[in-house]
Amino acid sequence: MPPPPDDDPLHALRERVRATQEAVERLAAEATQARAQATDERGRANDGVPRAGAEATGELQALVALVDMLHGLLPPDLQAQVTELVRQLLLVIRAILDWSIERMEHRPAPSTPPPVEDIEIS
Repeated sequence: MPPPPDDDPLHALRERVRATQEAVERLAAEATQARAQATDERGRANDGVPRAGAEATGELQALVALVDMLHGLLPPDLQAQVTELVRQLLLVIRAILDWSIERMEHRPAPSTPPPVEDIEIS
């Protein structure tokens, strides 16, 4: 496929879609890695928190703004790419939510005292 001309208005859009897709894949890999590290060698919950922060939020906001702005203006092949990208993004968000909920469910309540056994001394 020949390289697109410099004045192609969709070339920049395609590049942004590719960059956003790479960011989503990177976030998915980080979520998977964080989930794997969520337990230590004894199977107990680890307190490590995956990187989320402003960068991830900014990337997601950029994706939503991009989809909203260009809805209906894209050629069919690019619409299919954007649709697939949004689907992948929703799967990543679901995985992050599942991981967070699972982590919260396995954490003991802070007000619960540890179990105590009486030991008889004779």
